[in-house]
Amino acid sequence: MIEDFKVLFHSAIRIVADNKVIYVDPYGLKEKYNDASYICITHSHFDHFSPEDIKKVKNNESIIIITEDIYVDVLKLGFKENKIVIVEPNKKYQINGLLLETISAYNIDKGFHPKENGWVGYIFNFEYERIYVAGDTDIIPENLNVKCDLAFVPVGGTYTMDYSEAAKLVNKIQPTIVVPTHYGSVVGSQQDAKNFKCLLNSKIECKIMI
Repeated sequence: MIEDFKVLFHSAIRIVADNKVIYVDPYGLKEKYNDASYICITHSHFDHFSPEDIKKVKNNESIIIITEDIYVDVLKLGFKENKIVIVEPNKKYQINGLLLETISAYNIDKGFHPKENGWVGYIFNFEYERIYVAGDTDIIPENLNVKCDLAFVPVGGTYTMDYSEAAKLVNKIQPTIVVPTHYGSVVGSQQDAKNFKCLLNSKIECKIMI
């Protein structure tokens, strides 16, 4: 059961569900939390893999879930090998009771996030809810088939979908709730989030959190 969720900054997401605290791509954090059960990194760009911010959420029990290209960097952060899980796109995992799926995240018509890099978005499976965190992606065949109750999608454009493309994806997959991300810092503005909300099917609740 989802107890709490929020976007802390840019694409930094904090989810509390089933008494687990999950961070995705912590970046630009103003506080030290150090309460992470799981830290999930979508890819290696600085605004998604931030060692400084990982230190603000990790503790001795935290498990970090990553793509292979940042494994050595994560070791340098002090994570033991048994606390590191390397994932690949479009697979299912069970990690200490956490059920998750990875979904490819890549660009179709720009070169910032090549498909061959194997970068990911995540779906977290809880008893009654599925949470999709898209990562940095365009509309791709893999995410057009996502089934979820809550979705976090980028809307800032340039490096990812823009707000109109993001709305097209969300109207296709039809979550109950959607939260726009990836704006207001590196790229995009709050106006992108507002424009995104205006294009959504009226049955989809949009929560603008930054």
